[in-house]
Amino acid sequence: MARPLHLVEEPPPAILQPRLDDFGFDREFTELFQPLAEWFYRDYWRVETSGVENVPAEGAALLVANHAGMIPWDGAMIRTAISSGHANPRHARMLVADWAFQMPFLSEFLLKTGNVVAHPQNATTLLERGELVGVFPEGVKAAVKPFRERYRVRRFGRSGLVQVAIRTGTPIIPVAVVGSEEVHPVLFDLPVLADALGLPAFPVTPTWPLLGLLGAIPLPSKWLIAFGEPIDMGSYGPSTASDPALVLELSERVRGAIQAKLFELLPRRRTAFY
Repeated sequence: MARPLHLVEEPPPAILQPRLDDFGFDREFTELFQPLAEWFYRDYWRVETSGVENVPAEGAALLVANHAGMIPWDGAMIRTAISSGHANPRHARMLVADWAFQMPFLSEFLLKTGNVVAHPQNATTLLERGELVGVFPEGVKAAVKPFRERYRVRRFGRSGLVQVAIRTGTPIIPVAVVGSEEVHPVLFDLPVLADALGLPAFPVTPTWPLLGLLGAIPLPSKWLIAFGEPIDMGSYGPSTASDPALVLELSERVRGAIQAKLFELLPRRRTAFY
């Protein structure tokens, strides 16, 4: 049974701190998986991270990143970069497409590890609480773009999250991720099969579905992650969030910052795997 869209209101004050927050985030459960996440981060993908000091030690920020793959390995590695490499480790709350919460077992795991259904109201609630919120505004289309188009940031599918940042006065931190495009290189998409299975897309890679479940194993590409300088949103004022020209301008500014950083990072790898 699909889990309904999880929109919440602020909870009343409590004497005892609950183990789960009202989105279902279980900090203790999440930290059980920290050693595994760090193994992928340090040993499997050998991630090199720069600019993590641009992530605030406290208070809200919106992390906006390029995206690749139906499995959000990039989101997991962004979170790990902050939770293991920041002077003040924090758990970023990633916004995930609602289709993922319709999958048995996966839904509960996503919620307990701090992921949230992608919706502007959920983002607003978390930012107003001073949380770090991560988003991939290119959407599902970026996850299945052909390998020949790798590391070309597509136009953001929706401007809602830029509007949220303006209304809440939250800085946007552009995040560039290199390495995620080679984890599951997409040859082409099969939309007819995706529709039949109730999925947003059905990417075909060199190993999937040819090798069955083995084809879902991510390839050990070499990763680079860069957190850019924060883009201030506090100076615009909440009323300007309804100005479509300004929202588009800021969306393009963020997209351009991510693209420029990707072009800067790519020459640092000798090959996709070294």
